[in-house]
Amino acid sequence: MSSQVRGGTRWKRFALVMVPSVVATAAVGVGLAQGALAASFSVSGQSFKVHADRLVGHDFVQYGSVATGKDLKGNDAAHAVAVSGFSDATITNMCQSVVTPNLPFGLGNITLQLKAGTNPKKPVKATNLYLDVAELDADAYFENIDIGVAAGSVGKPGIQSGTEKAVNPNGFAQRAETAVLKDVKQEAWATTAGTFKLSNLSLRLYSGPGKECY
Repeated sequence: MSSQVRGGTRWKRFALVMVPSVVATAAVGVGLAQGALAASFSVSGQSFKVHADRLVGHDFVQYGSVATGKDLKGNDAAHAVAVSGFSDATITNMCQSVVTPNLPFGLGNITLQLKAGTNPKKPVKATNLYLDVAELDADAYFENIDIGVAAGSVGKPGIQSGTEKAVNPNGFAQRAETAVLKDVKQEAWATTAGTFKLSNLSLRLYSGPGKECY
């Protein structure tokens, strides 16, 4: 069975799929893979954008949850998200950007831009990947998809460890053996992974607007 979705769908709540952020997960990822850390944390007060030419993932699951943390003023904040999980994924030509506003000393707004997997023969690779997504635009293709599964029975890779209290096990979820997304534009609050291999990594800081990934 296969299903294909095209167009610019924005799911502010419980959206369709996503692509990973490039946070520094190298050291943390080892702990997650070994079960030493819960795959849950207080999210920052800044969402981030990710663009990718292509994402191919296996054992896709998706369910609704809540990402909690603080805003930039230190107040409690909560965000409805679609958590998308993959047992493994490859990502081609990935770009991540986040804008930090109003820095002191006259620096103003600074954009952090990170790129990786720019060589199609050396894509970004991740295992046990989970994405807390707020918005997504992409062309999406799924193989053997089940829509309307109870979140508590999605199977591999399952509900993300550490988020169970924010997930209704009887709530809506979906799963598929394979997911392929092209021309991905995503806004997200968090990403966790067991391992995250970033080939051709490039990180730059830019002053002012105009350097976001999209």
